[in-house]
Amino acid sequence: MSYITLSRENFFYNLDKIAKQTKSVDKIALVLKDNAYGHGICEMASLAKEYGVTKAVVRSNNEAKKVEEFFEYVLVLADIPQEKSPKVRYTINDISAIKKFPKDTLVELKVNTGMNRNGISMDEVQSVIELIQEQGLKLEAIFTHHGCADELNGVYELQKSNFLEVKKSSPKGLRFHSCNSAALFRESDFSEDMARVGIAAYGCMELPREISLEEFKPVLSLYAQKISSQVVKKGEYIGYGATLEVCDECLVSNYDIGYGDGFFRANSNVYETPEGVKIAGRVSMDNSSFLSNEEELLLFNDASKVAEVVGTISYEVLTSLKAYIKRQIV
Repeated sequence: MSYITLSRENFFYNLDKIAKQTKSVDKIALVLKDNAYGHGICEMASLAKEYGVTKAVVRSNNEAKKVEEFFEYVLVLADIPQEKSPKVRYTINDISAIKKFPKDTLVELKVNTGMNRNGISMDEVQSVIELIQEQGLKLEAIFTHHGCADELNGVYELQKSNFLEVKKSSPKGLRFHSCNSAALFRESDFSEDMARVGIAAYGCMELPREISLEEFKPVLSLYAQKISSQVVKKGEYIGYGATLEVCDECLVSNYDIGYGDGFFRANSNVYETPEGVKIAGRVSMDNSSFLSNEEELLLFNDASKVAEVVGTISYEVLTSLKAYIKRQIV
């Protein structure tokens, strides 16, 4: 069966760089939502604990339960608490959500500083804090999210300025955080209480060339195993739709990976593995054919390279990989 390997060495290398930027391992909050960007939530949580990371960010209650044992602090971005936990904090994304939170819930307030997705407006901060107190919730932090930290369009600077204003007008004693991976590495002197890092830790962050940045090392590699092989004669076709006509007799092998597993159909007829093996015909739901006779193929060890081929981003390539694919730490 196809499988995924996770490089401990590369992950720790990336965390070393992140810790240097945050000035403390304790300020790293590893983003583990969506199955740790496809890497495997429990596998990456265990590696993070081994390194010394004590904070995590997840999407839901279900994810929080999976990683709670590994961390001292867990922030849930988009769910309502079902039971109390001294480790888990919940995000308030909208005023209407406040009444849904049980008394004494640990909460963090998200402020919309210009991305215009989730978060309360900046002019509502004071009134919302009062509502939080009336509901008996325990407000610990205020944060925002940068929508353009990996772009040079001026929006990052605007959001940064707006969040500074929020900090100035907020009560003392609260924690503040705004940096995702890209924002963290645009800071020359990071000083917030923590940074929420995801794609940098997984080694696939890309920033504009104008921003000087050392390369990170991808953590995830995807492998497929051979199902069958056959000789295809000149003039014959391979795969659905007969989109590839063979010019010369060749040996073609079929491997146990397809778009149903998260290996995109857009790779059809154009993809080439890191070792130079070319795909042959269309990617099927559960199979892909290559001009190879190897028992096993390394399909990719850098999601950004696949993203270039199919016209997307590494996040989508990684999170598309199904959770049932076996993951092993190497």
